[in-house]
Amino acid sequence: MTDPAAPAATTLSFGPFTVRPHERLVMRDGVALQMGAKSFDTLIALMSRPNEAISKWDLMARVWPGMAVEEANLRFHIAALRKALGDGKDGARYITTLSGRGYCFVAPISQTPISQTEIAAKPRPAPRMELPPVKLPNRLQRMVGRDDAVAAISDKLITARFVTIAGPGGVGKTAVAVAIAHDLLENFSDAAHFVDLAALSDPDLVITSILLMLGLPAETDDPLPALLAHLRDKRMLLILDNCEHVIATAAPLAAEIFHAAPHIHILATSREALRVEGEQVYRLAPLAVPPDSAGLTAAAAQTYPALQLFLERATAGGAQIALDDGNAAIVAGICRKLDGMALAIELAAGRVEAYGLEQTAALLDERLNLLWQGQRTAPPRQKTLQATLDWSYGLLSDTERLVLRRLAVFAGHFTLDAALEVVPAAHVDRARLFDAIDSLVAKSMVAPRPIGAMMRYRLLDTTRAYLFEVEPDDAALSARHAIYYRRWLEQAGTTWATVPSADERAIHFSALHNVRAALSWCFGANGDANIGIALAAAAAPIFLAMSLLIECRRWSERALLAIDPTSRGSAEEMHIQAALGLTLMFTRGGSEAALTALRRSLAIARARGDAPNQLQLLGRMHIFHERMGQFDAALGYARQSLTVAETLGDAASIALAHSLLGVSLHLAGEHRDALKMLQAAWQGPGTERISTVHGFDHRNRAGISLARELWLQGRPADARMLARQTVTEAAQMDHPITLCIALIWAVSIDLWSGELDDADENIDRFIAHAEARSMGPYLAVGRGVKGELAIRRGDAASGVETISACLRELHDAGYELLTTTFNIALVQGLLALGQAEQSARVIDDAIRLVEQAGDHLYMPELLRMKAKVRLHLPEPQIEDAEACLMQSLQLSRSKGAKAWELRAAIDLAEFLVERDRREEARLLLQSALEGFAEGSETADITAANSLLQTS
Repeated sequence: MTDPAAPAATTLSFGPFTVRPHERLVMRDGVALQMGAKSFDTLIALMSRPNEAISKWDLMARVWPGMAVEEANLRFHIAALRKALGDGKDGARYITTLSGRGYCFVAPISQTPISQTEIAAKPRPAPRMELPPVKLPNRLQRMVGRDDAVAAISDKLITARFVTIAGPGGVGKTAVAVAIAHDLLENFSDAAHFVDLAALSDPDLVITSILLMLGLPAETDDPLPALLAHLRDKRMLLILDNCEHVIATAAPLAAEIFHAAPHIHILATSREALRVEGEQVYRLAPLAVPPDSAGLTAAAAQTYPALQLFLERATAGGAQIALDDGNAAIVAGICRKLDGMALAIELAAGRVEAYGLEQTAALLDERLNLLWQGQRTAPPRQKTLQATLDWSYGLLSDTERLVLRRLAVFAGHFTLDAALEVVPAAHVDRARLFDAIDSLVAKSMVAPRPIGAMMRYRLLDTTRAYLFEVEPDDAALSARHAIYYRRWLEQAGTTWATVPSADERAIHFSALHNVRAALSWCFGANGDANIGIALAAAAAPIFLAMSLLIECRRWSERALLAIDPTSRGSAEEMHIQAALGLTLMFTRGGSEAALTALRRSLAIARARGDAPNQLQLLGRMHIFHERMGQFDAALGYARQSLTVAETLGDAASIALAHSLLGVSLHLAGEHRDALKMLQAAWQGPGTERISTVHGFDHRNRAGISLARELWLQGRPADARMLARQTVTEAAQMDHPITLCIALIWAVSIDLWSGELDDADENIDRFIAHAEARSMGPYLAVGRGVKGELAIRRGDAASGVETISACLRELHDAGYELLTTTFNIALVQGLLALGQAEQSARVIDDAIRLVEQAGDHLYMPELLRMKAKVRLHLPEPQIEDAEACLMQSLQLSRSKGAKAWELRAAIDLAEFLVERDRREEARLLLQSALEGFAEGSETADITAANSLLQTS
């Protein structure tokens, strides 16, 4: 085989793939594959040393030269490579994991030189038809006077990666930033994302806004590590717009991203520099204006960008201006009065059609004389743009002014329906309001923007701030605003958990700014706490569906503090306690506070006779106790849920209860009943819709649990097929917790089957998702599985150390769902190290825990492992070991666990053969193999057949 570490002008081939290193291109059967830069570098590094183990450290040094990166980055790109290449599908194998050693490229490679003439003649590959996601506002059709600025900032951004466009409000920073983003799109393989910070009043929500724009959940108290892990290997342009009012949070966050993610380019806009390391500042000057000099001609005036913008906007607004040497001085004077500020010029130009050029100039001159003289030392918000807004506001009719002031109650975007419900009062009916909004849009005081299929509107942030100074508080208006969004949430809340993708949820995300603003007012000094309590209760399902767990917890806690003792036991308290319990469970583990909140909510639902909410809360109690390792308690709640669901009678409720009960029966070792329940929860009535009301999809969870049952009951091929299906469906949901649940249970089937490479690949994928989303317990679980794989591959010392640390970490987090499986693996590792006495203590403790907690699924395996331990003691306890094996065998048979029965039979047969009881061993194995589906293949079946041939 030739060495693929050849000159760049070489084509490398393996299987159906062709690699052109000089073009950074990978093709399958002539079709280019989508592959990230670091994944491509990883592939080239592996192919450079075929059939040779390359340590993870060597790979990271080659892919990230001169940089210190975490191993998780490499695992992520190895998993991405395997997925892109279809590694492991239909027998294809290209990259192998060598436990404790690294990775190896195992496919045969051929090499074909390419002549320089051929390279020169080779056309560039066609652009990909499927473009990366782009989340940018539309650029202006024509931007006046900013070509030089766009070019200069673009150069800085490409070379320095972090640029802030600084300048006063209204100068055009956002328009320039959007134009640059559109111009540079082709340079960023992972797209460009525009994060508008203007609507945020809470600086703590800056990172949440970025996470949601990227389609990531905000589920932890400290989501920064998850954000950095997600961005670390991306090549992306991130635009942070309007940073000035949240600069204390935005500036250090931008610096963290800049240093942690070497391929992220950051473009910020702010009225002041962020002043952090790595930032390059570009101060955007106002548009150039004609000088105040006699003899200015129309031809000379038209060379100035400010005047060009004024003429374009005035003409677009319907004005007819024939610029000549006479009126050129008037237009030039207006532009100078407005200091070349783009927004101010646009506002003034929009009035020419109504007032004429000379009258517009006169009105502007009067307002400037009144307000601008002596204001040069005032704060930035009170300089030129403040005066322009004051003047523009004065040109509105009384009705328009009233409507504009009332529209300022909306934070961010709002719909016309929302305005028609919130704004009308005694002096403004709905008909006049509609006309006023239409006029305000025409006069550029309200900006329209289509989001999804509906037009939404917003006030510029500077306009909104100005209006708050004019009329700082209107309690009745704020109350109507809060009540409107409470009703909107009550109508929308039932559907949010079934919205399948983050992009579809983002259409509604703009309304959350108004929900937050309303909650802040309700619980503020002059607010209405009673409205706030109802609003918090209605908002909880939406916050949960958007994975805004921390924010949901904060508002729930504030609402509970505000509830009057005489109002305890209300539906609102029930919903708020339920939300608080769930968010505490996911963010703080099995805390007593979470259990107290869930119990209180369930008690209220029962007292009110509210069966639908009883079902939801029984499901949450089931999940809580299952995560705590209290399986008997979880089973009790699951049985109660079925009783309530049958009372309700609808198919979806019954399917949910079947899922809860099926999983509990599976973990309790009641295999025959579990199979029936899980089949109904997977394919029965009521399973047609995805729902993440509990934080994950219960149908998918039932499917992967059903796959485990099929394996245990002697149908390993069906089990593996169903496991692959549930993992695929979970990935398509774009819901990380659902996918992680599917992956970890799929890993258990891989391990049971002896498919260690498949288990390794799936757990790498699991760890990558858990790390990117700060799922602490799941990360510990991933490390524990890595420890079990190490033991299975002969590295017992490392595996035992890893699993021991994993068990301590999971115990501290109150997560005991997988404690028994890790204890079994720990015993295997200790036996391999010759530590029989220590393994005896572990197995006895594990059996005692199962008897107390109720995960009897594993009792046959625990008894089998206890027999192994008894035989490995310094003084082997032979009779006790045989009794344990017989007990394991009988328990497996009685419960219908064919797979556990076969394992017990193998160990018992080996025991009998060693004592020359071969006929007993032969009959035992034959009986144990009966009942497996035809064509079944697992490591245990292979071992049993081999033992049969020698016994």
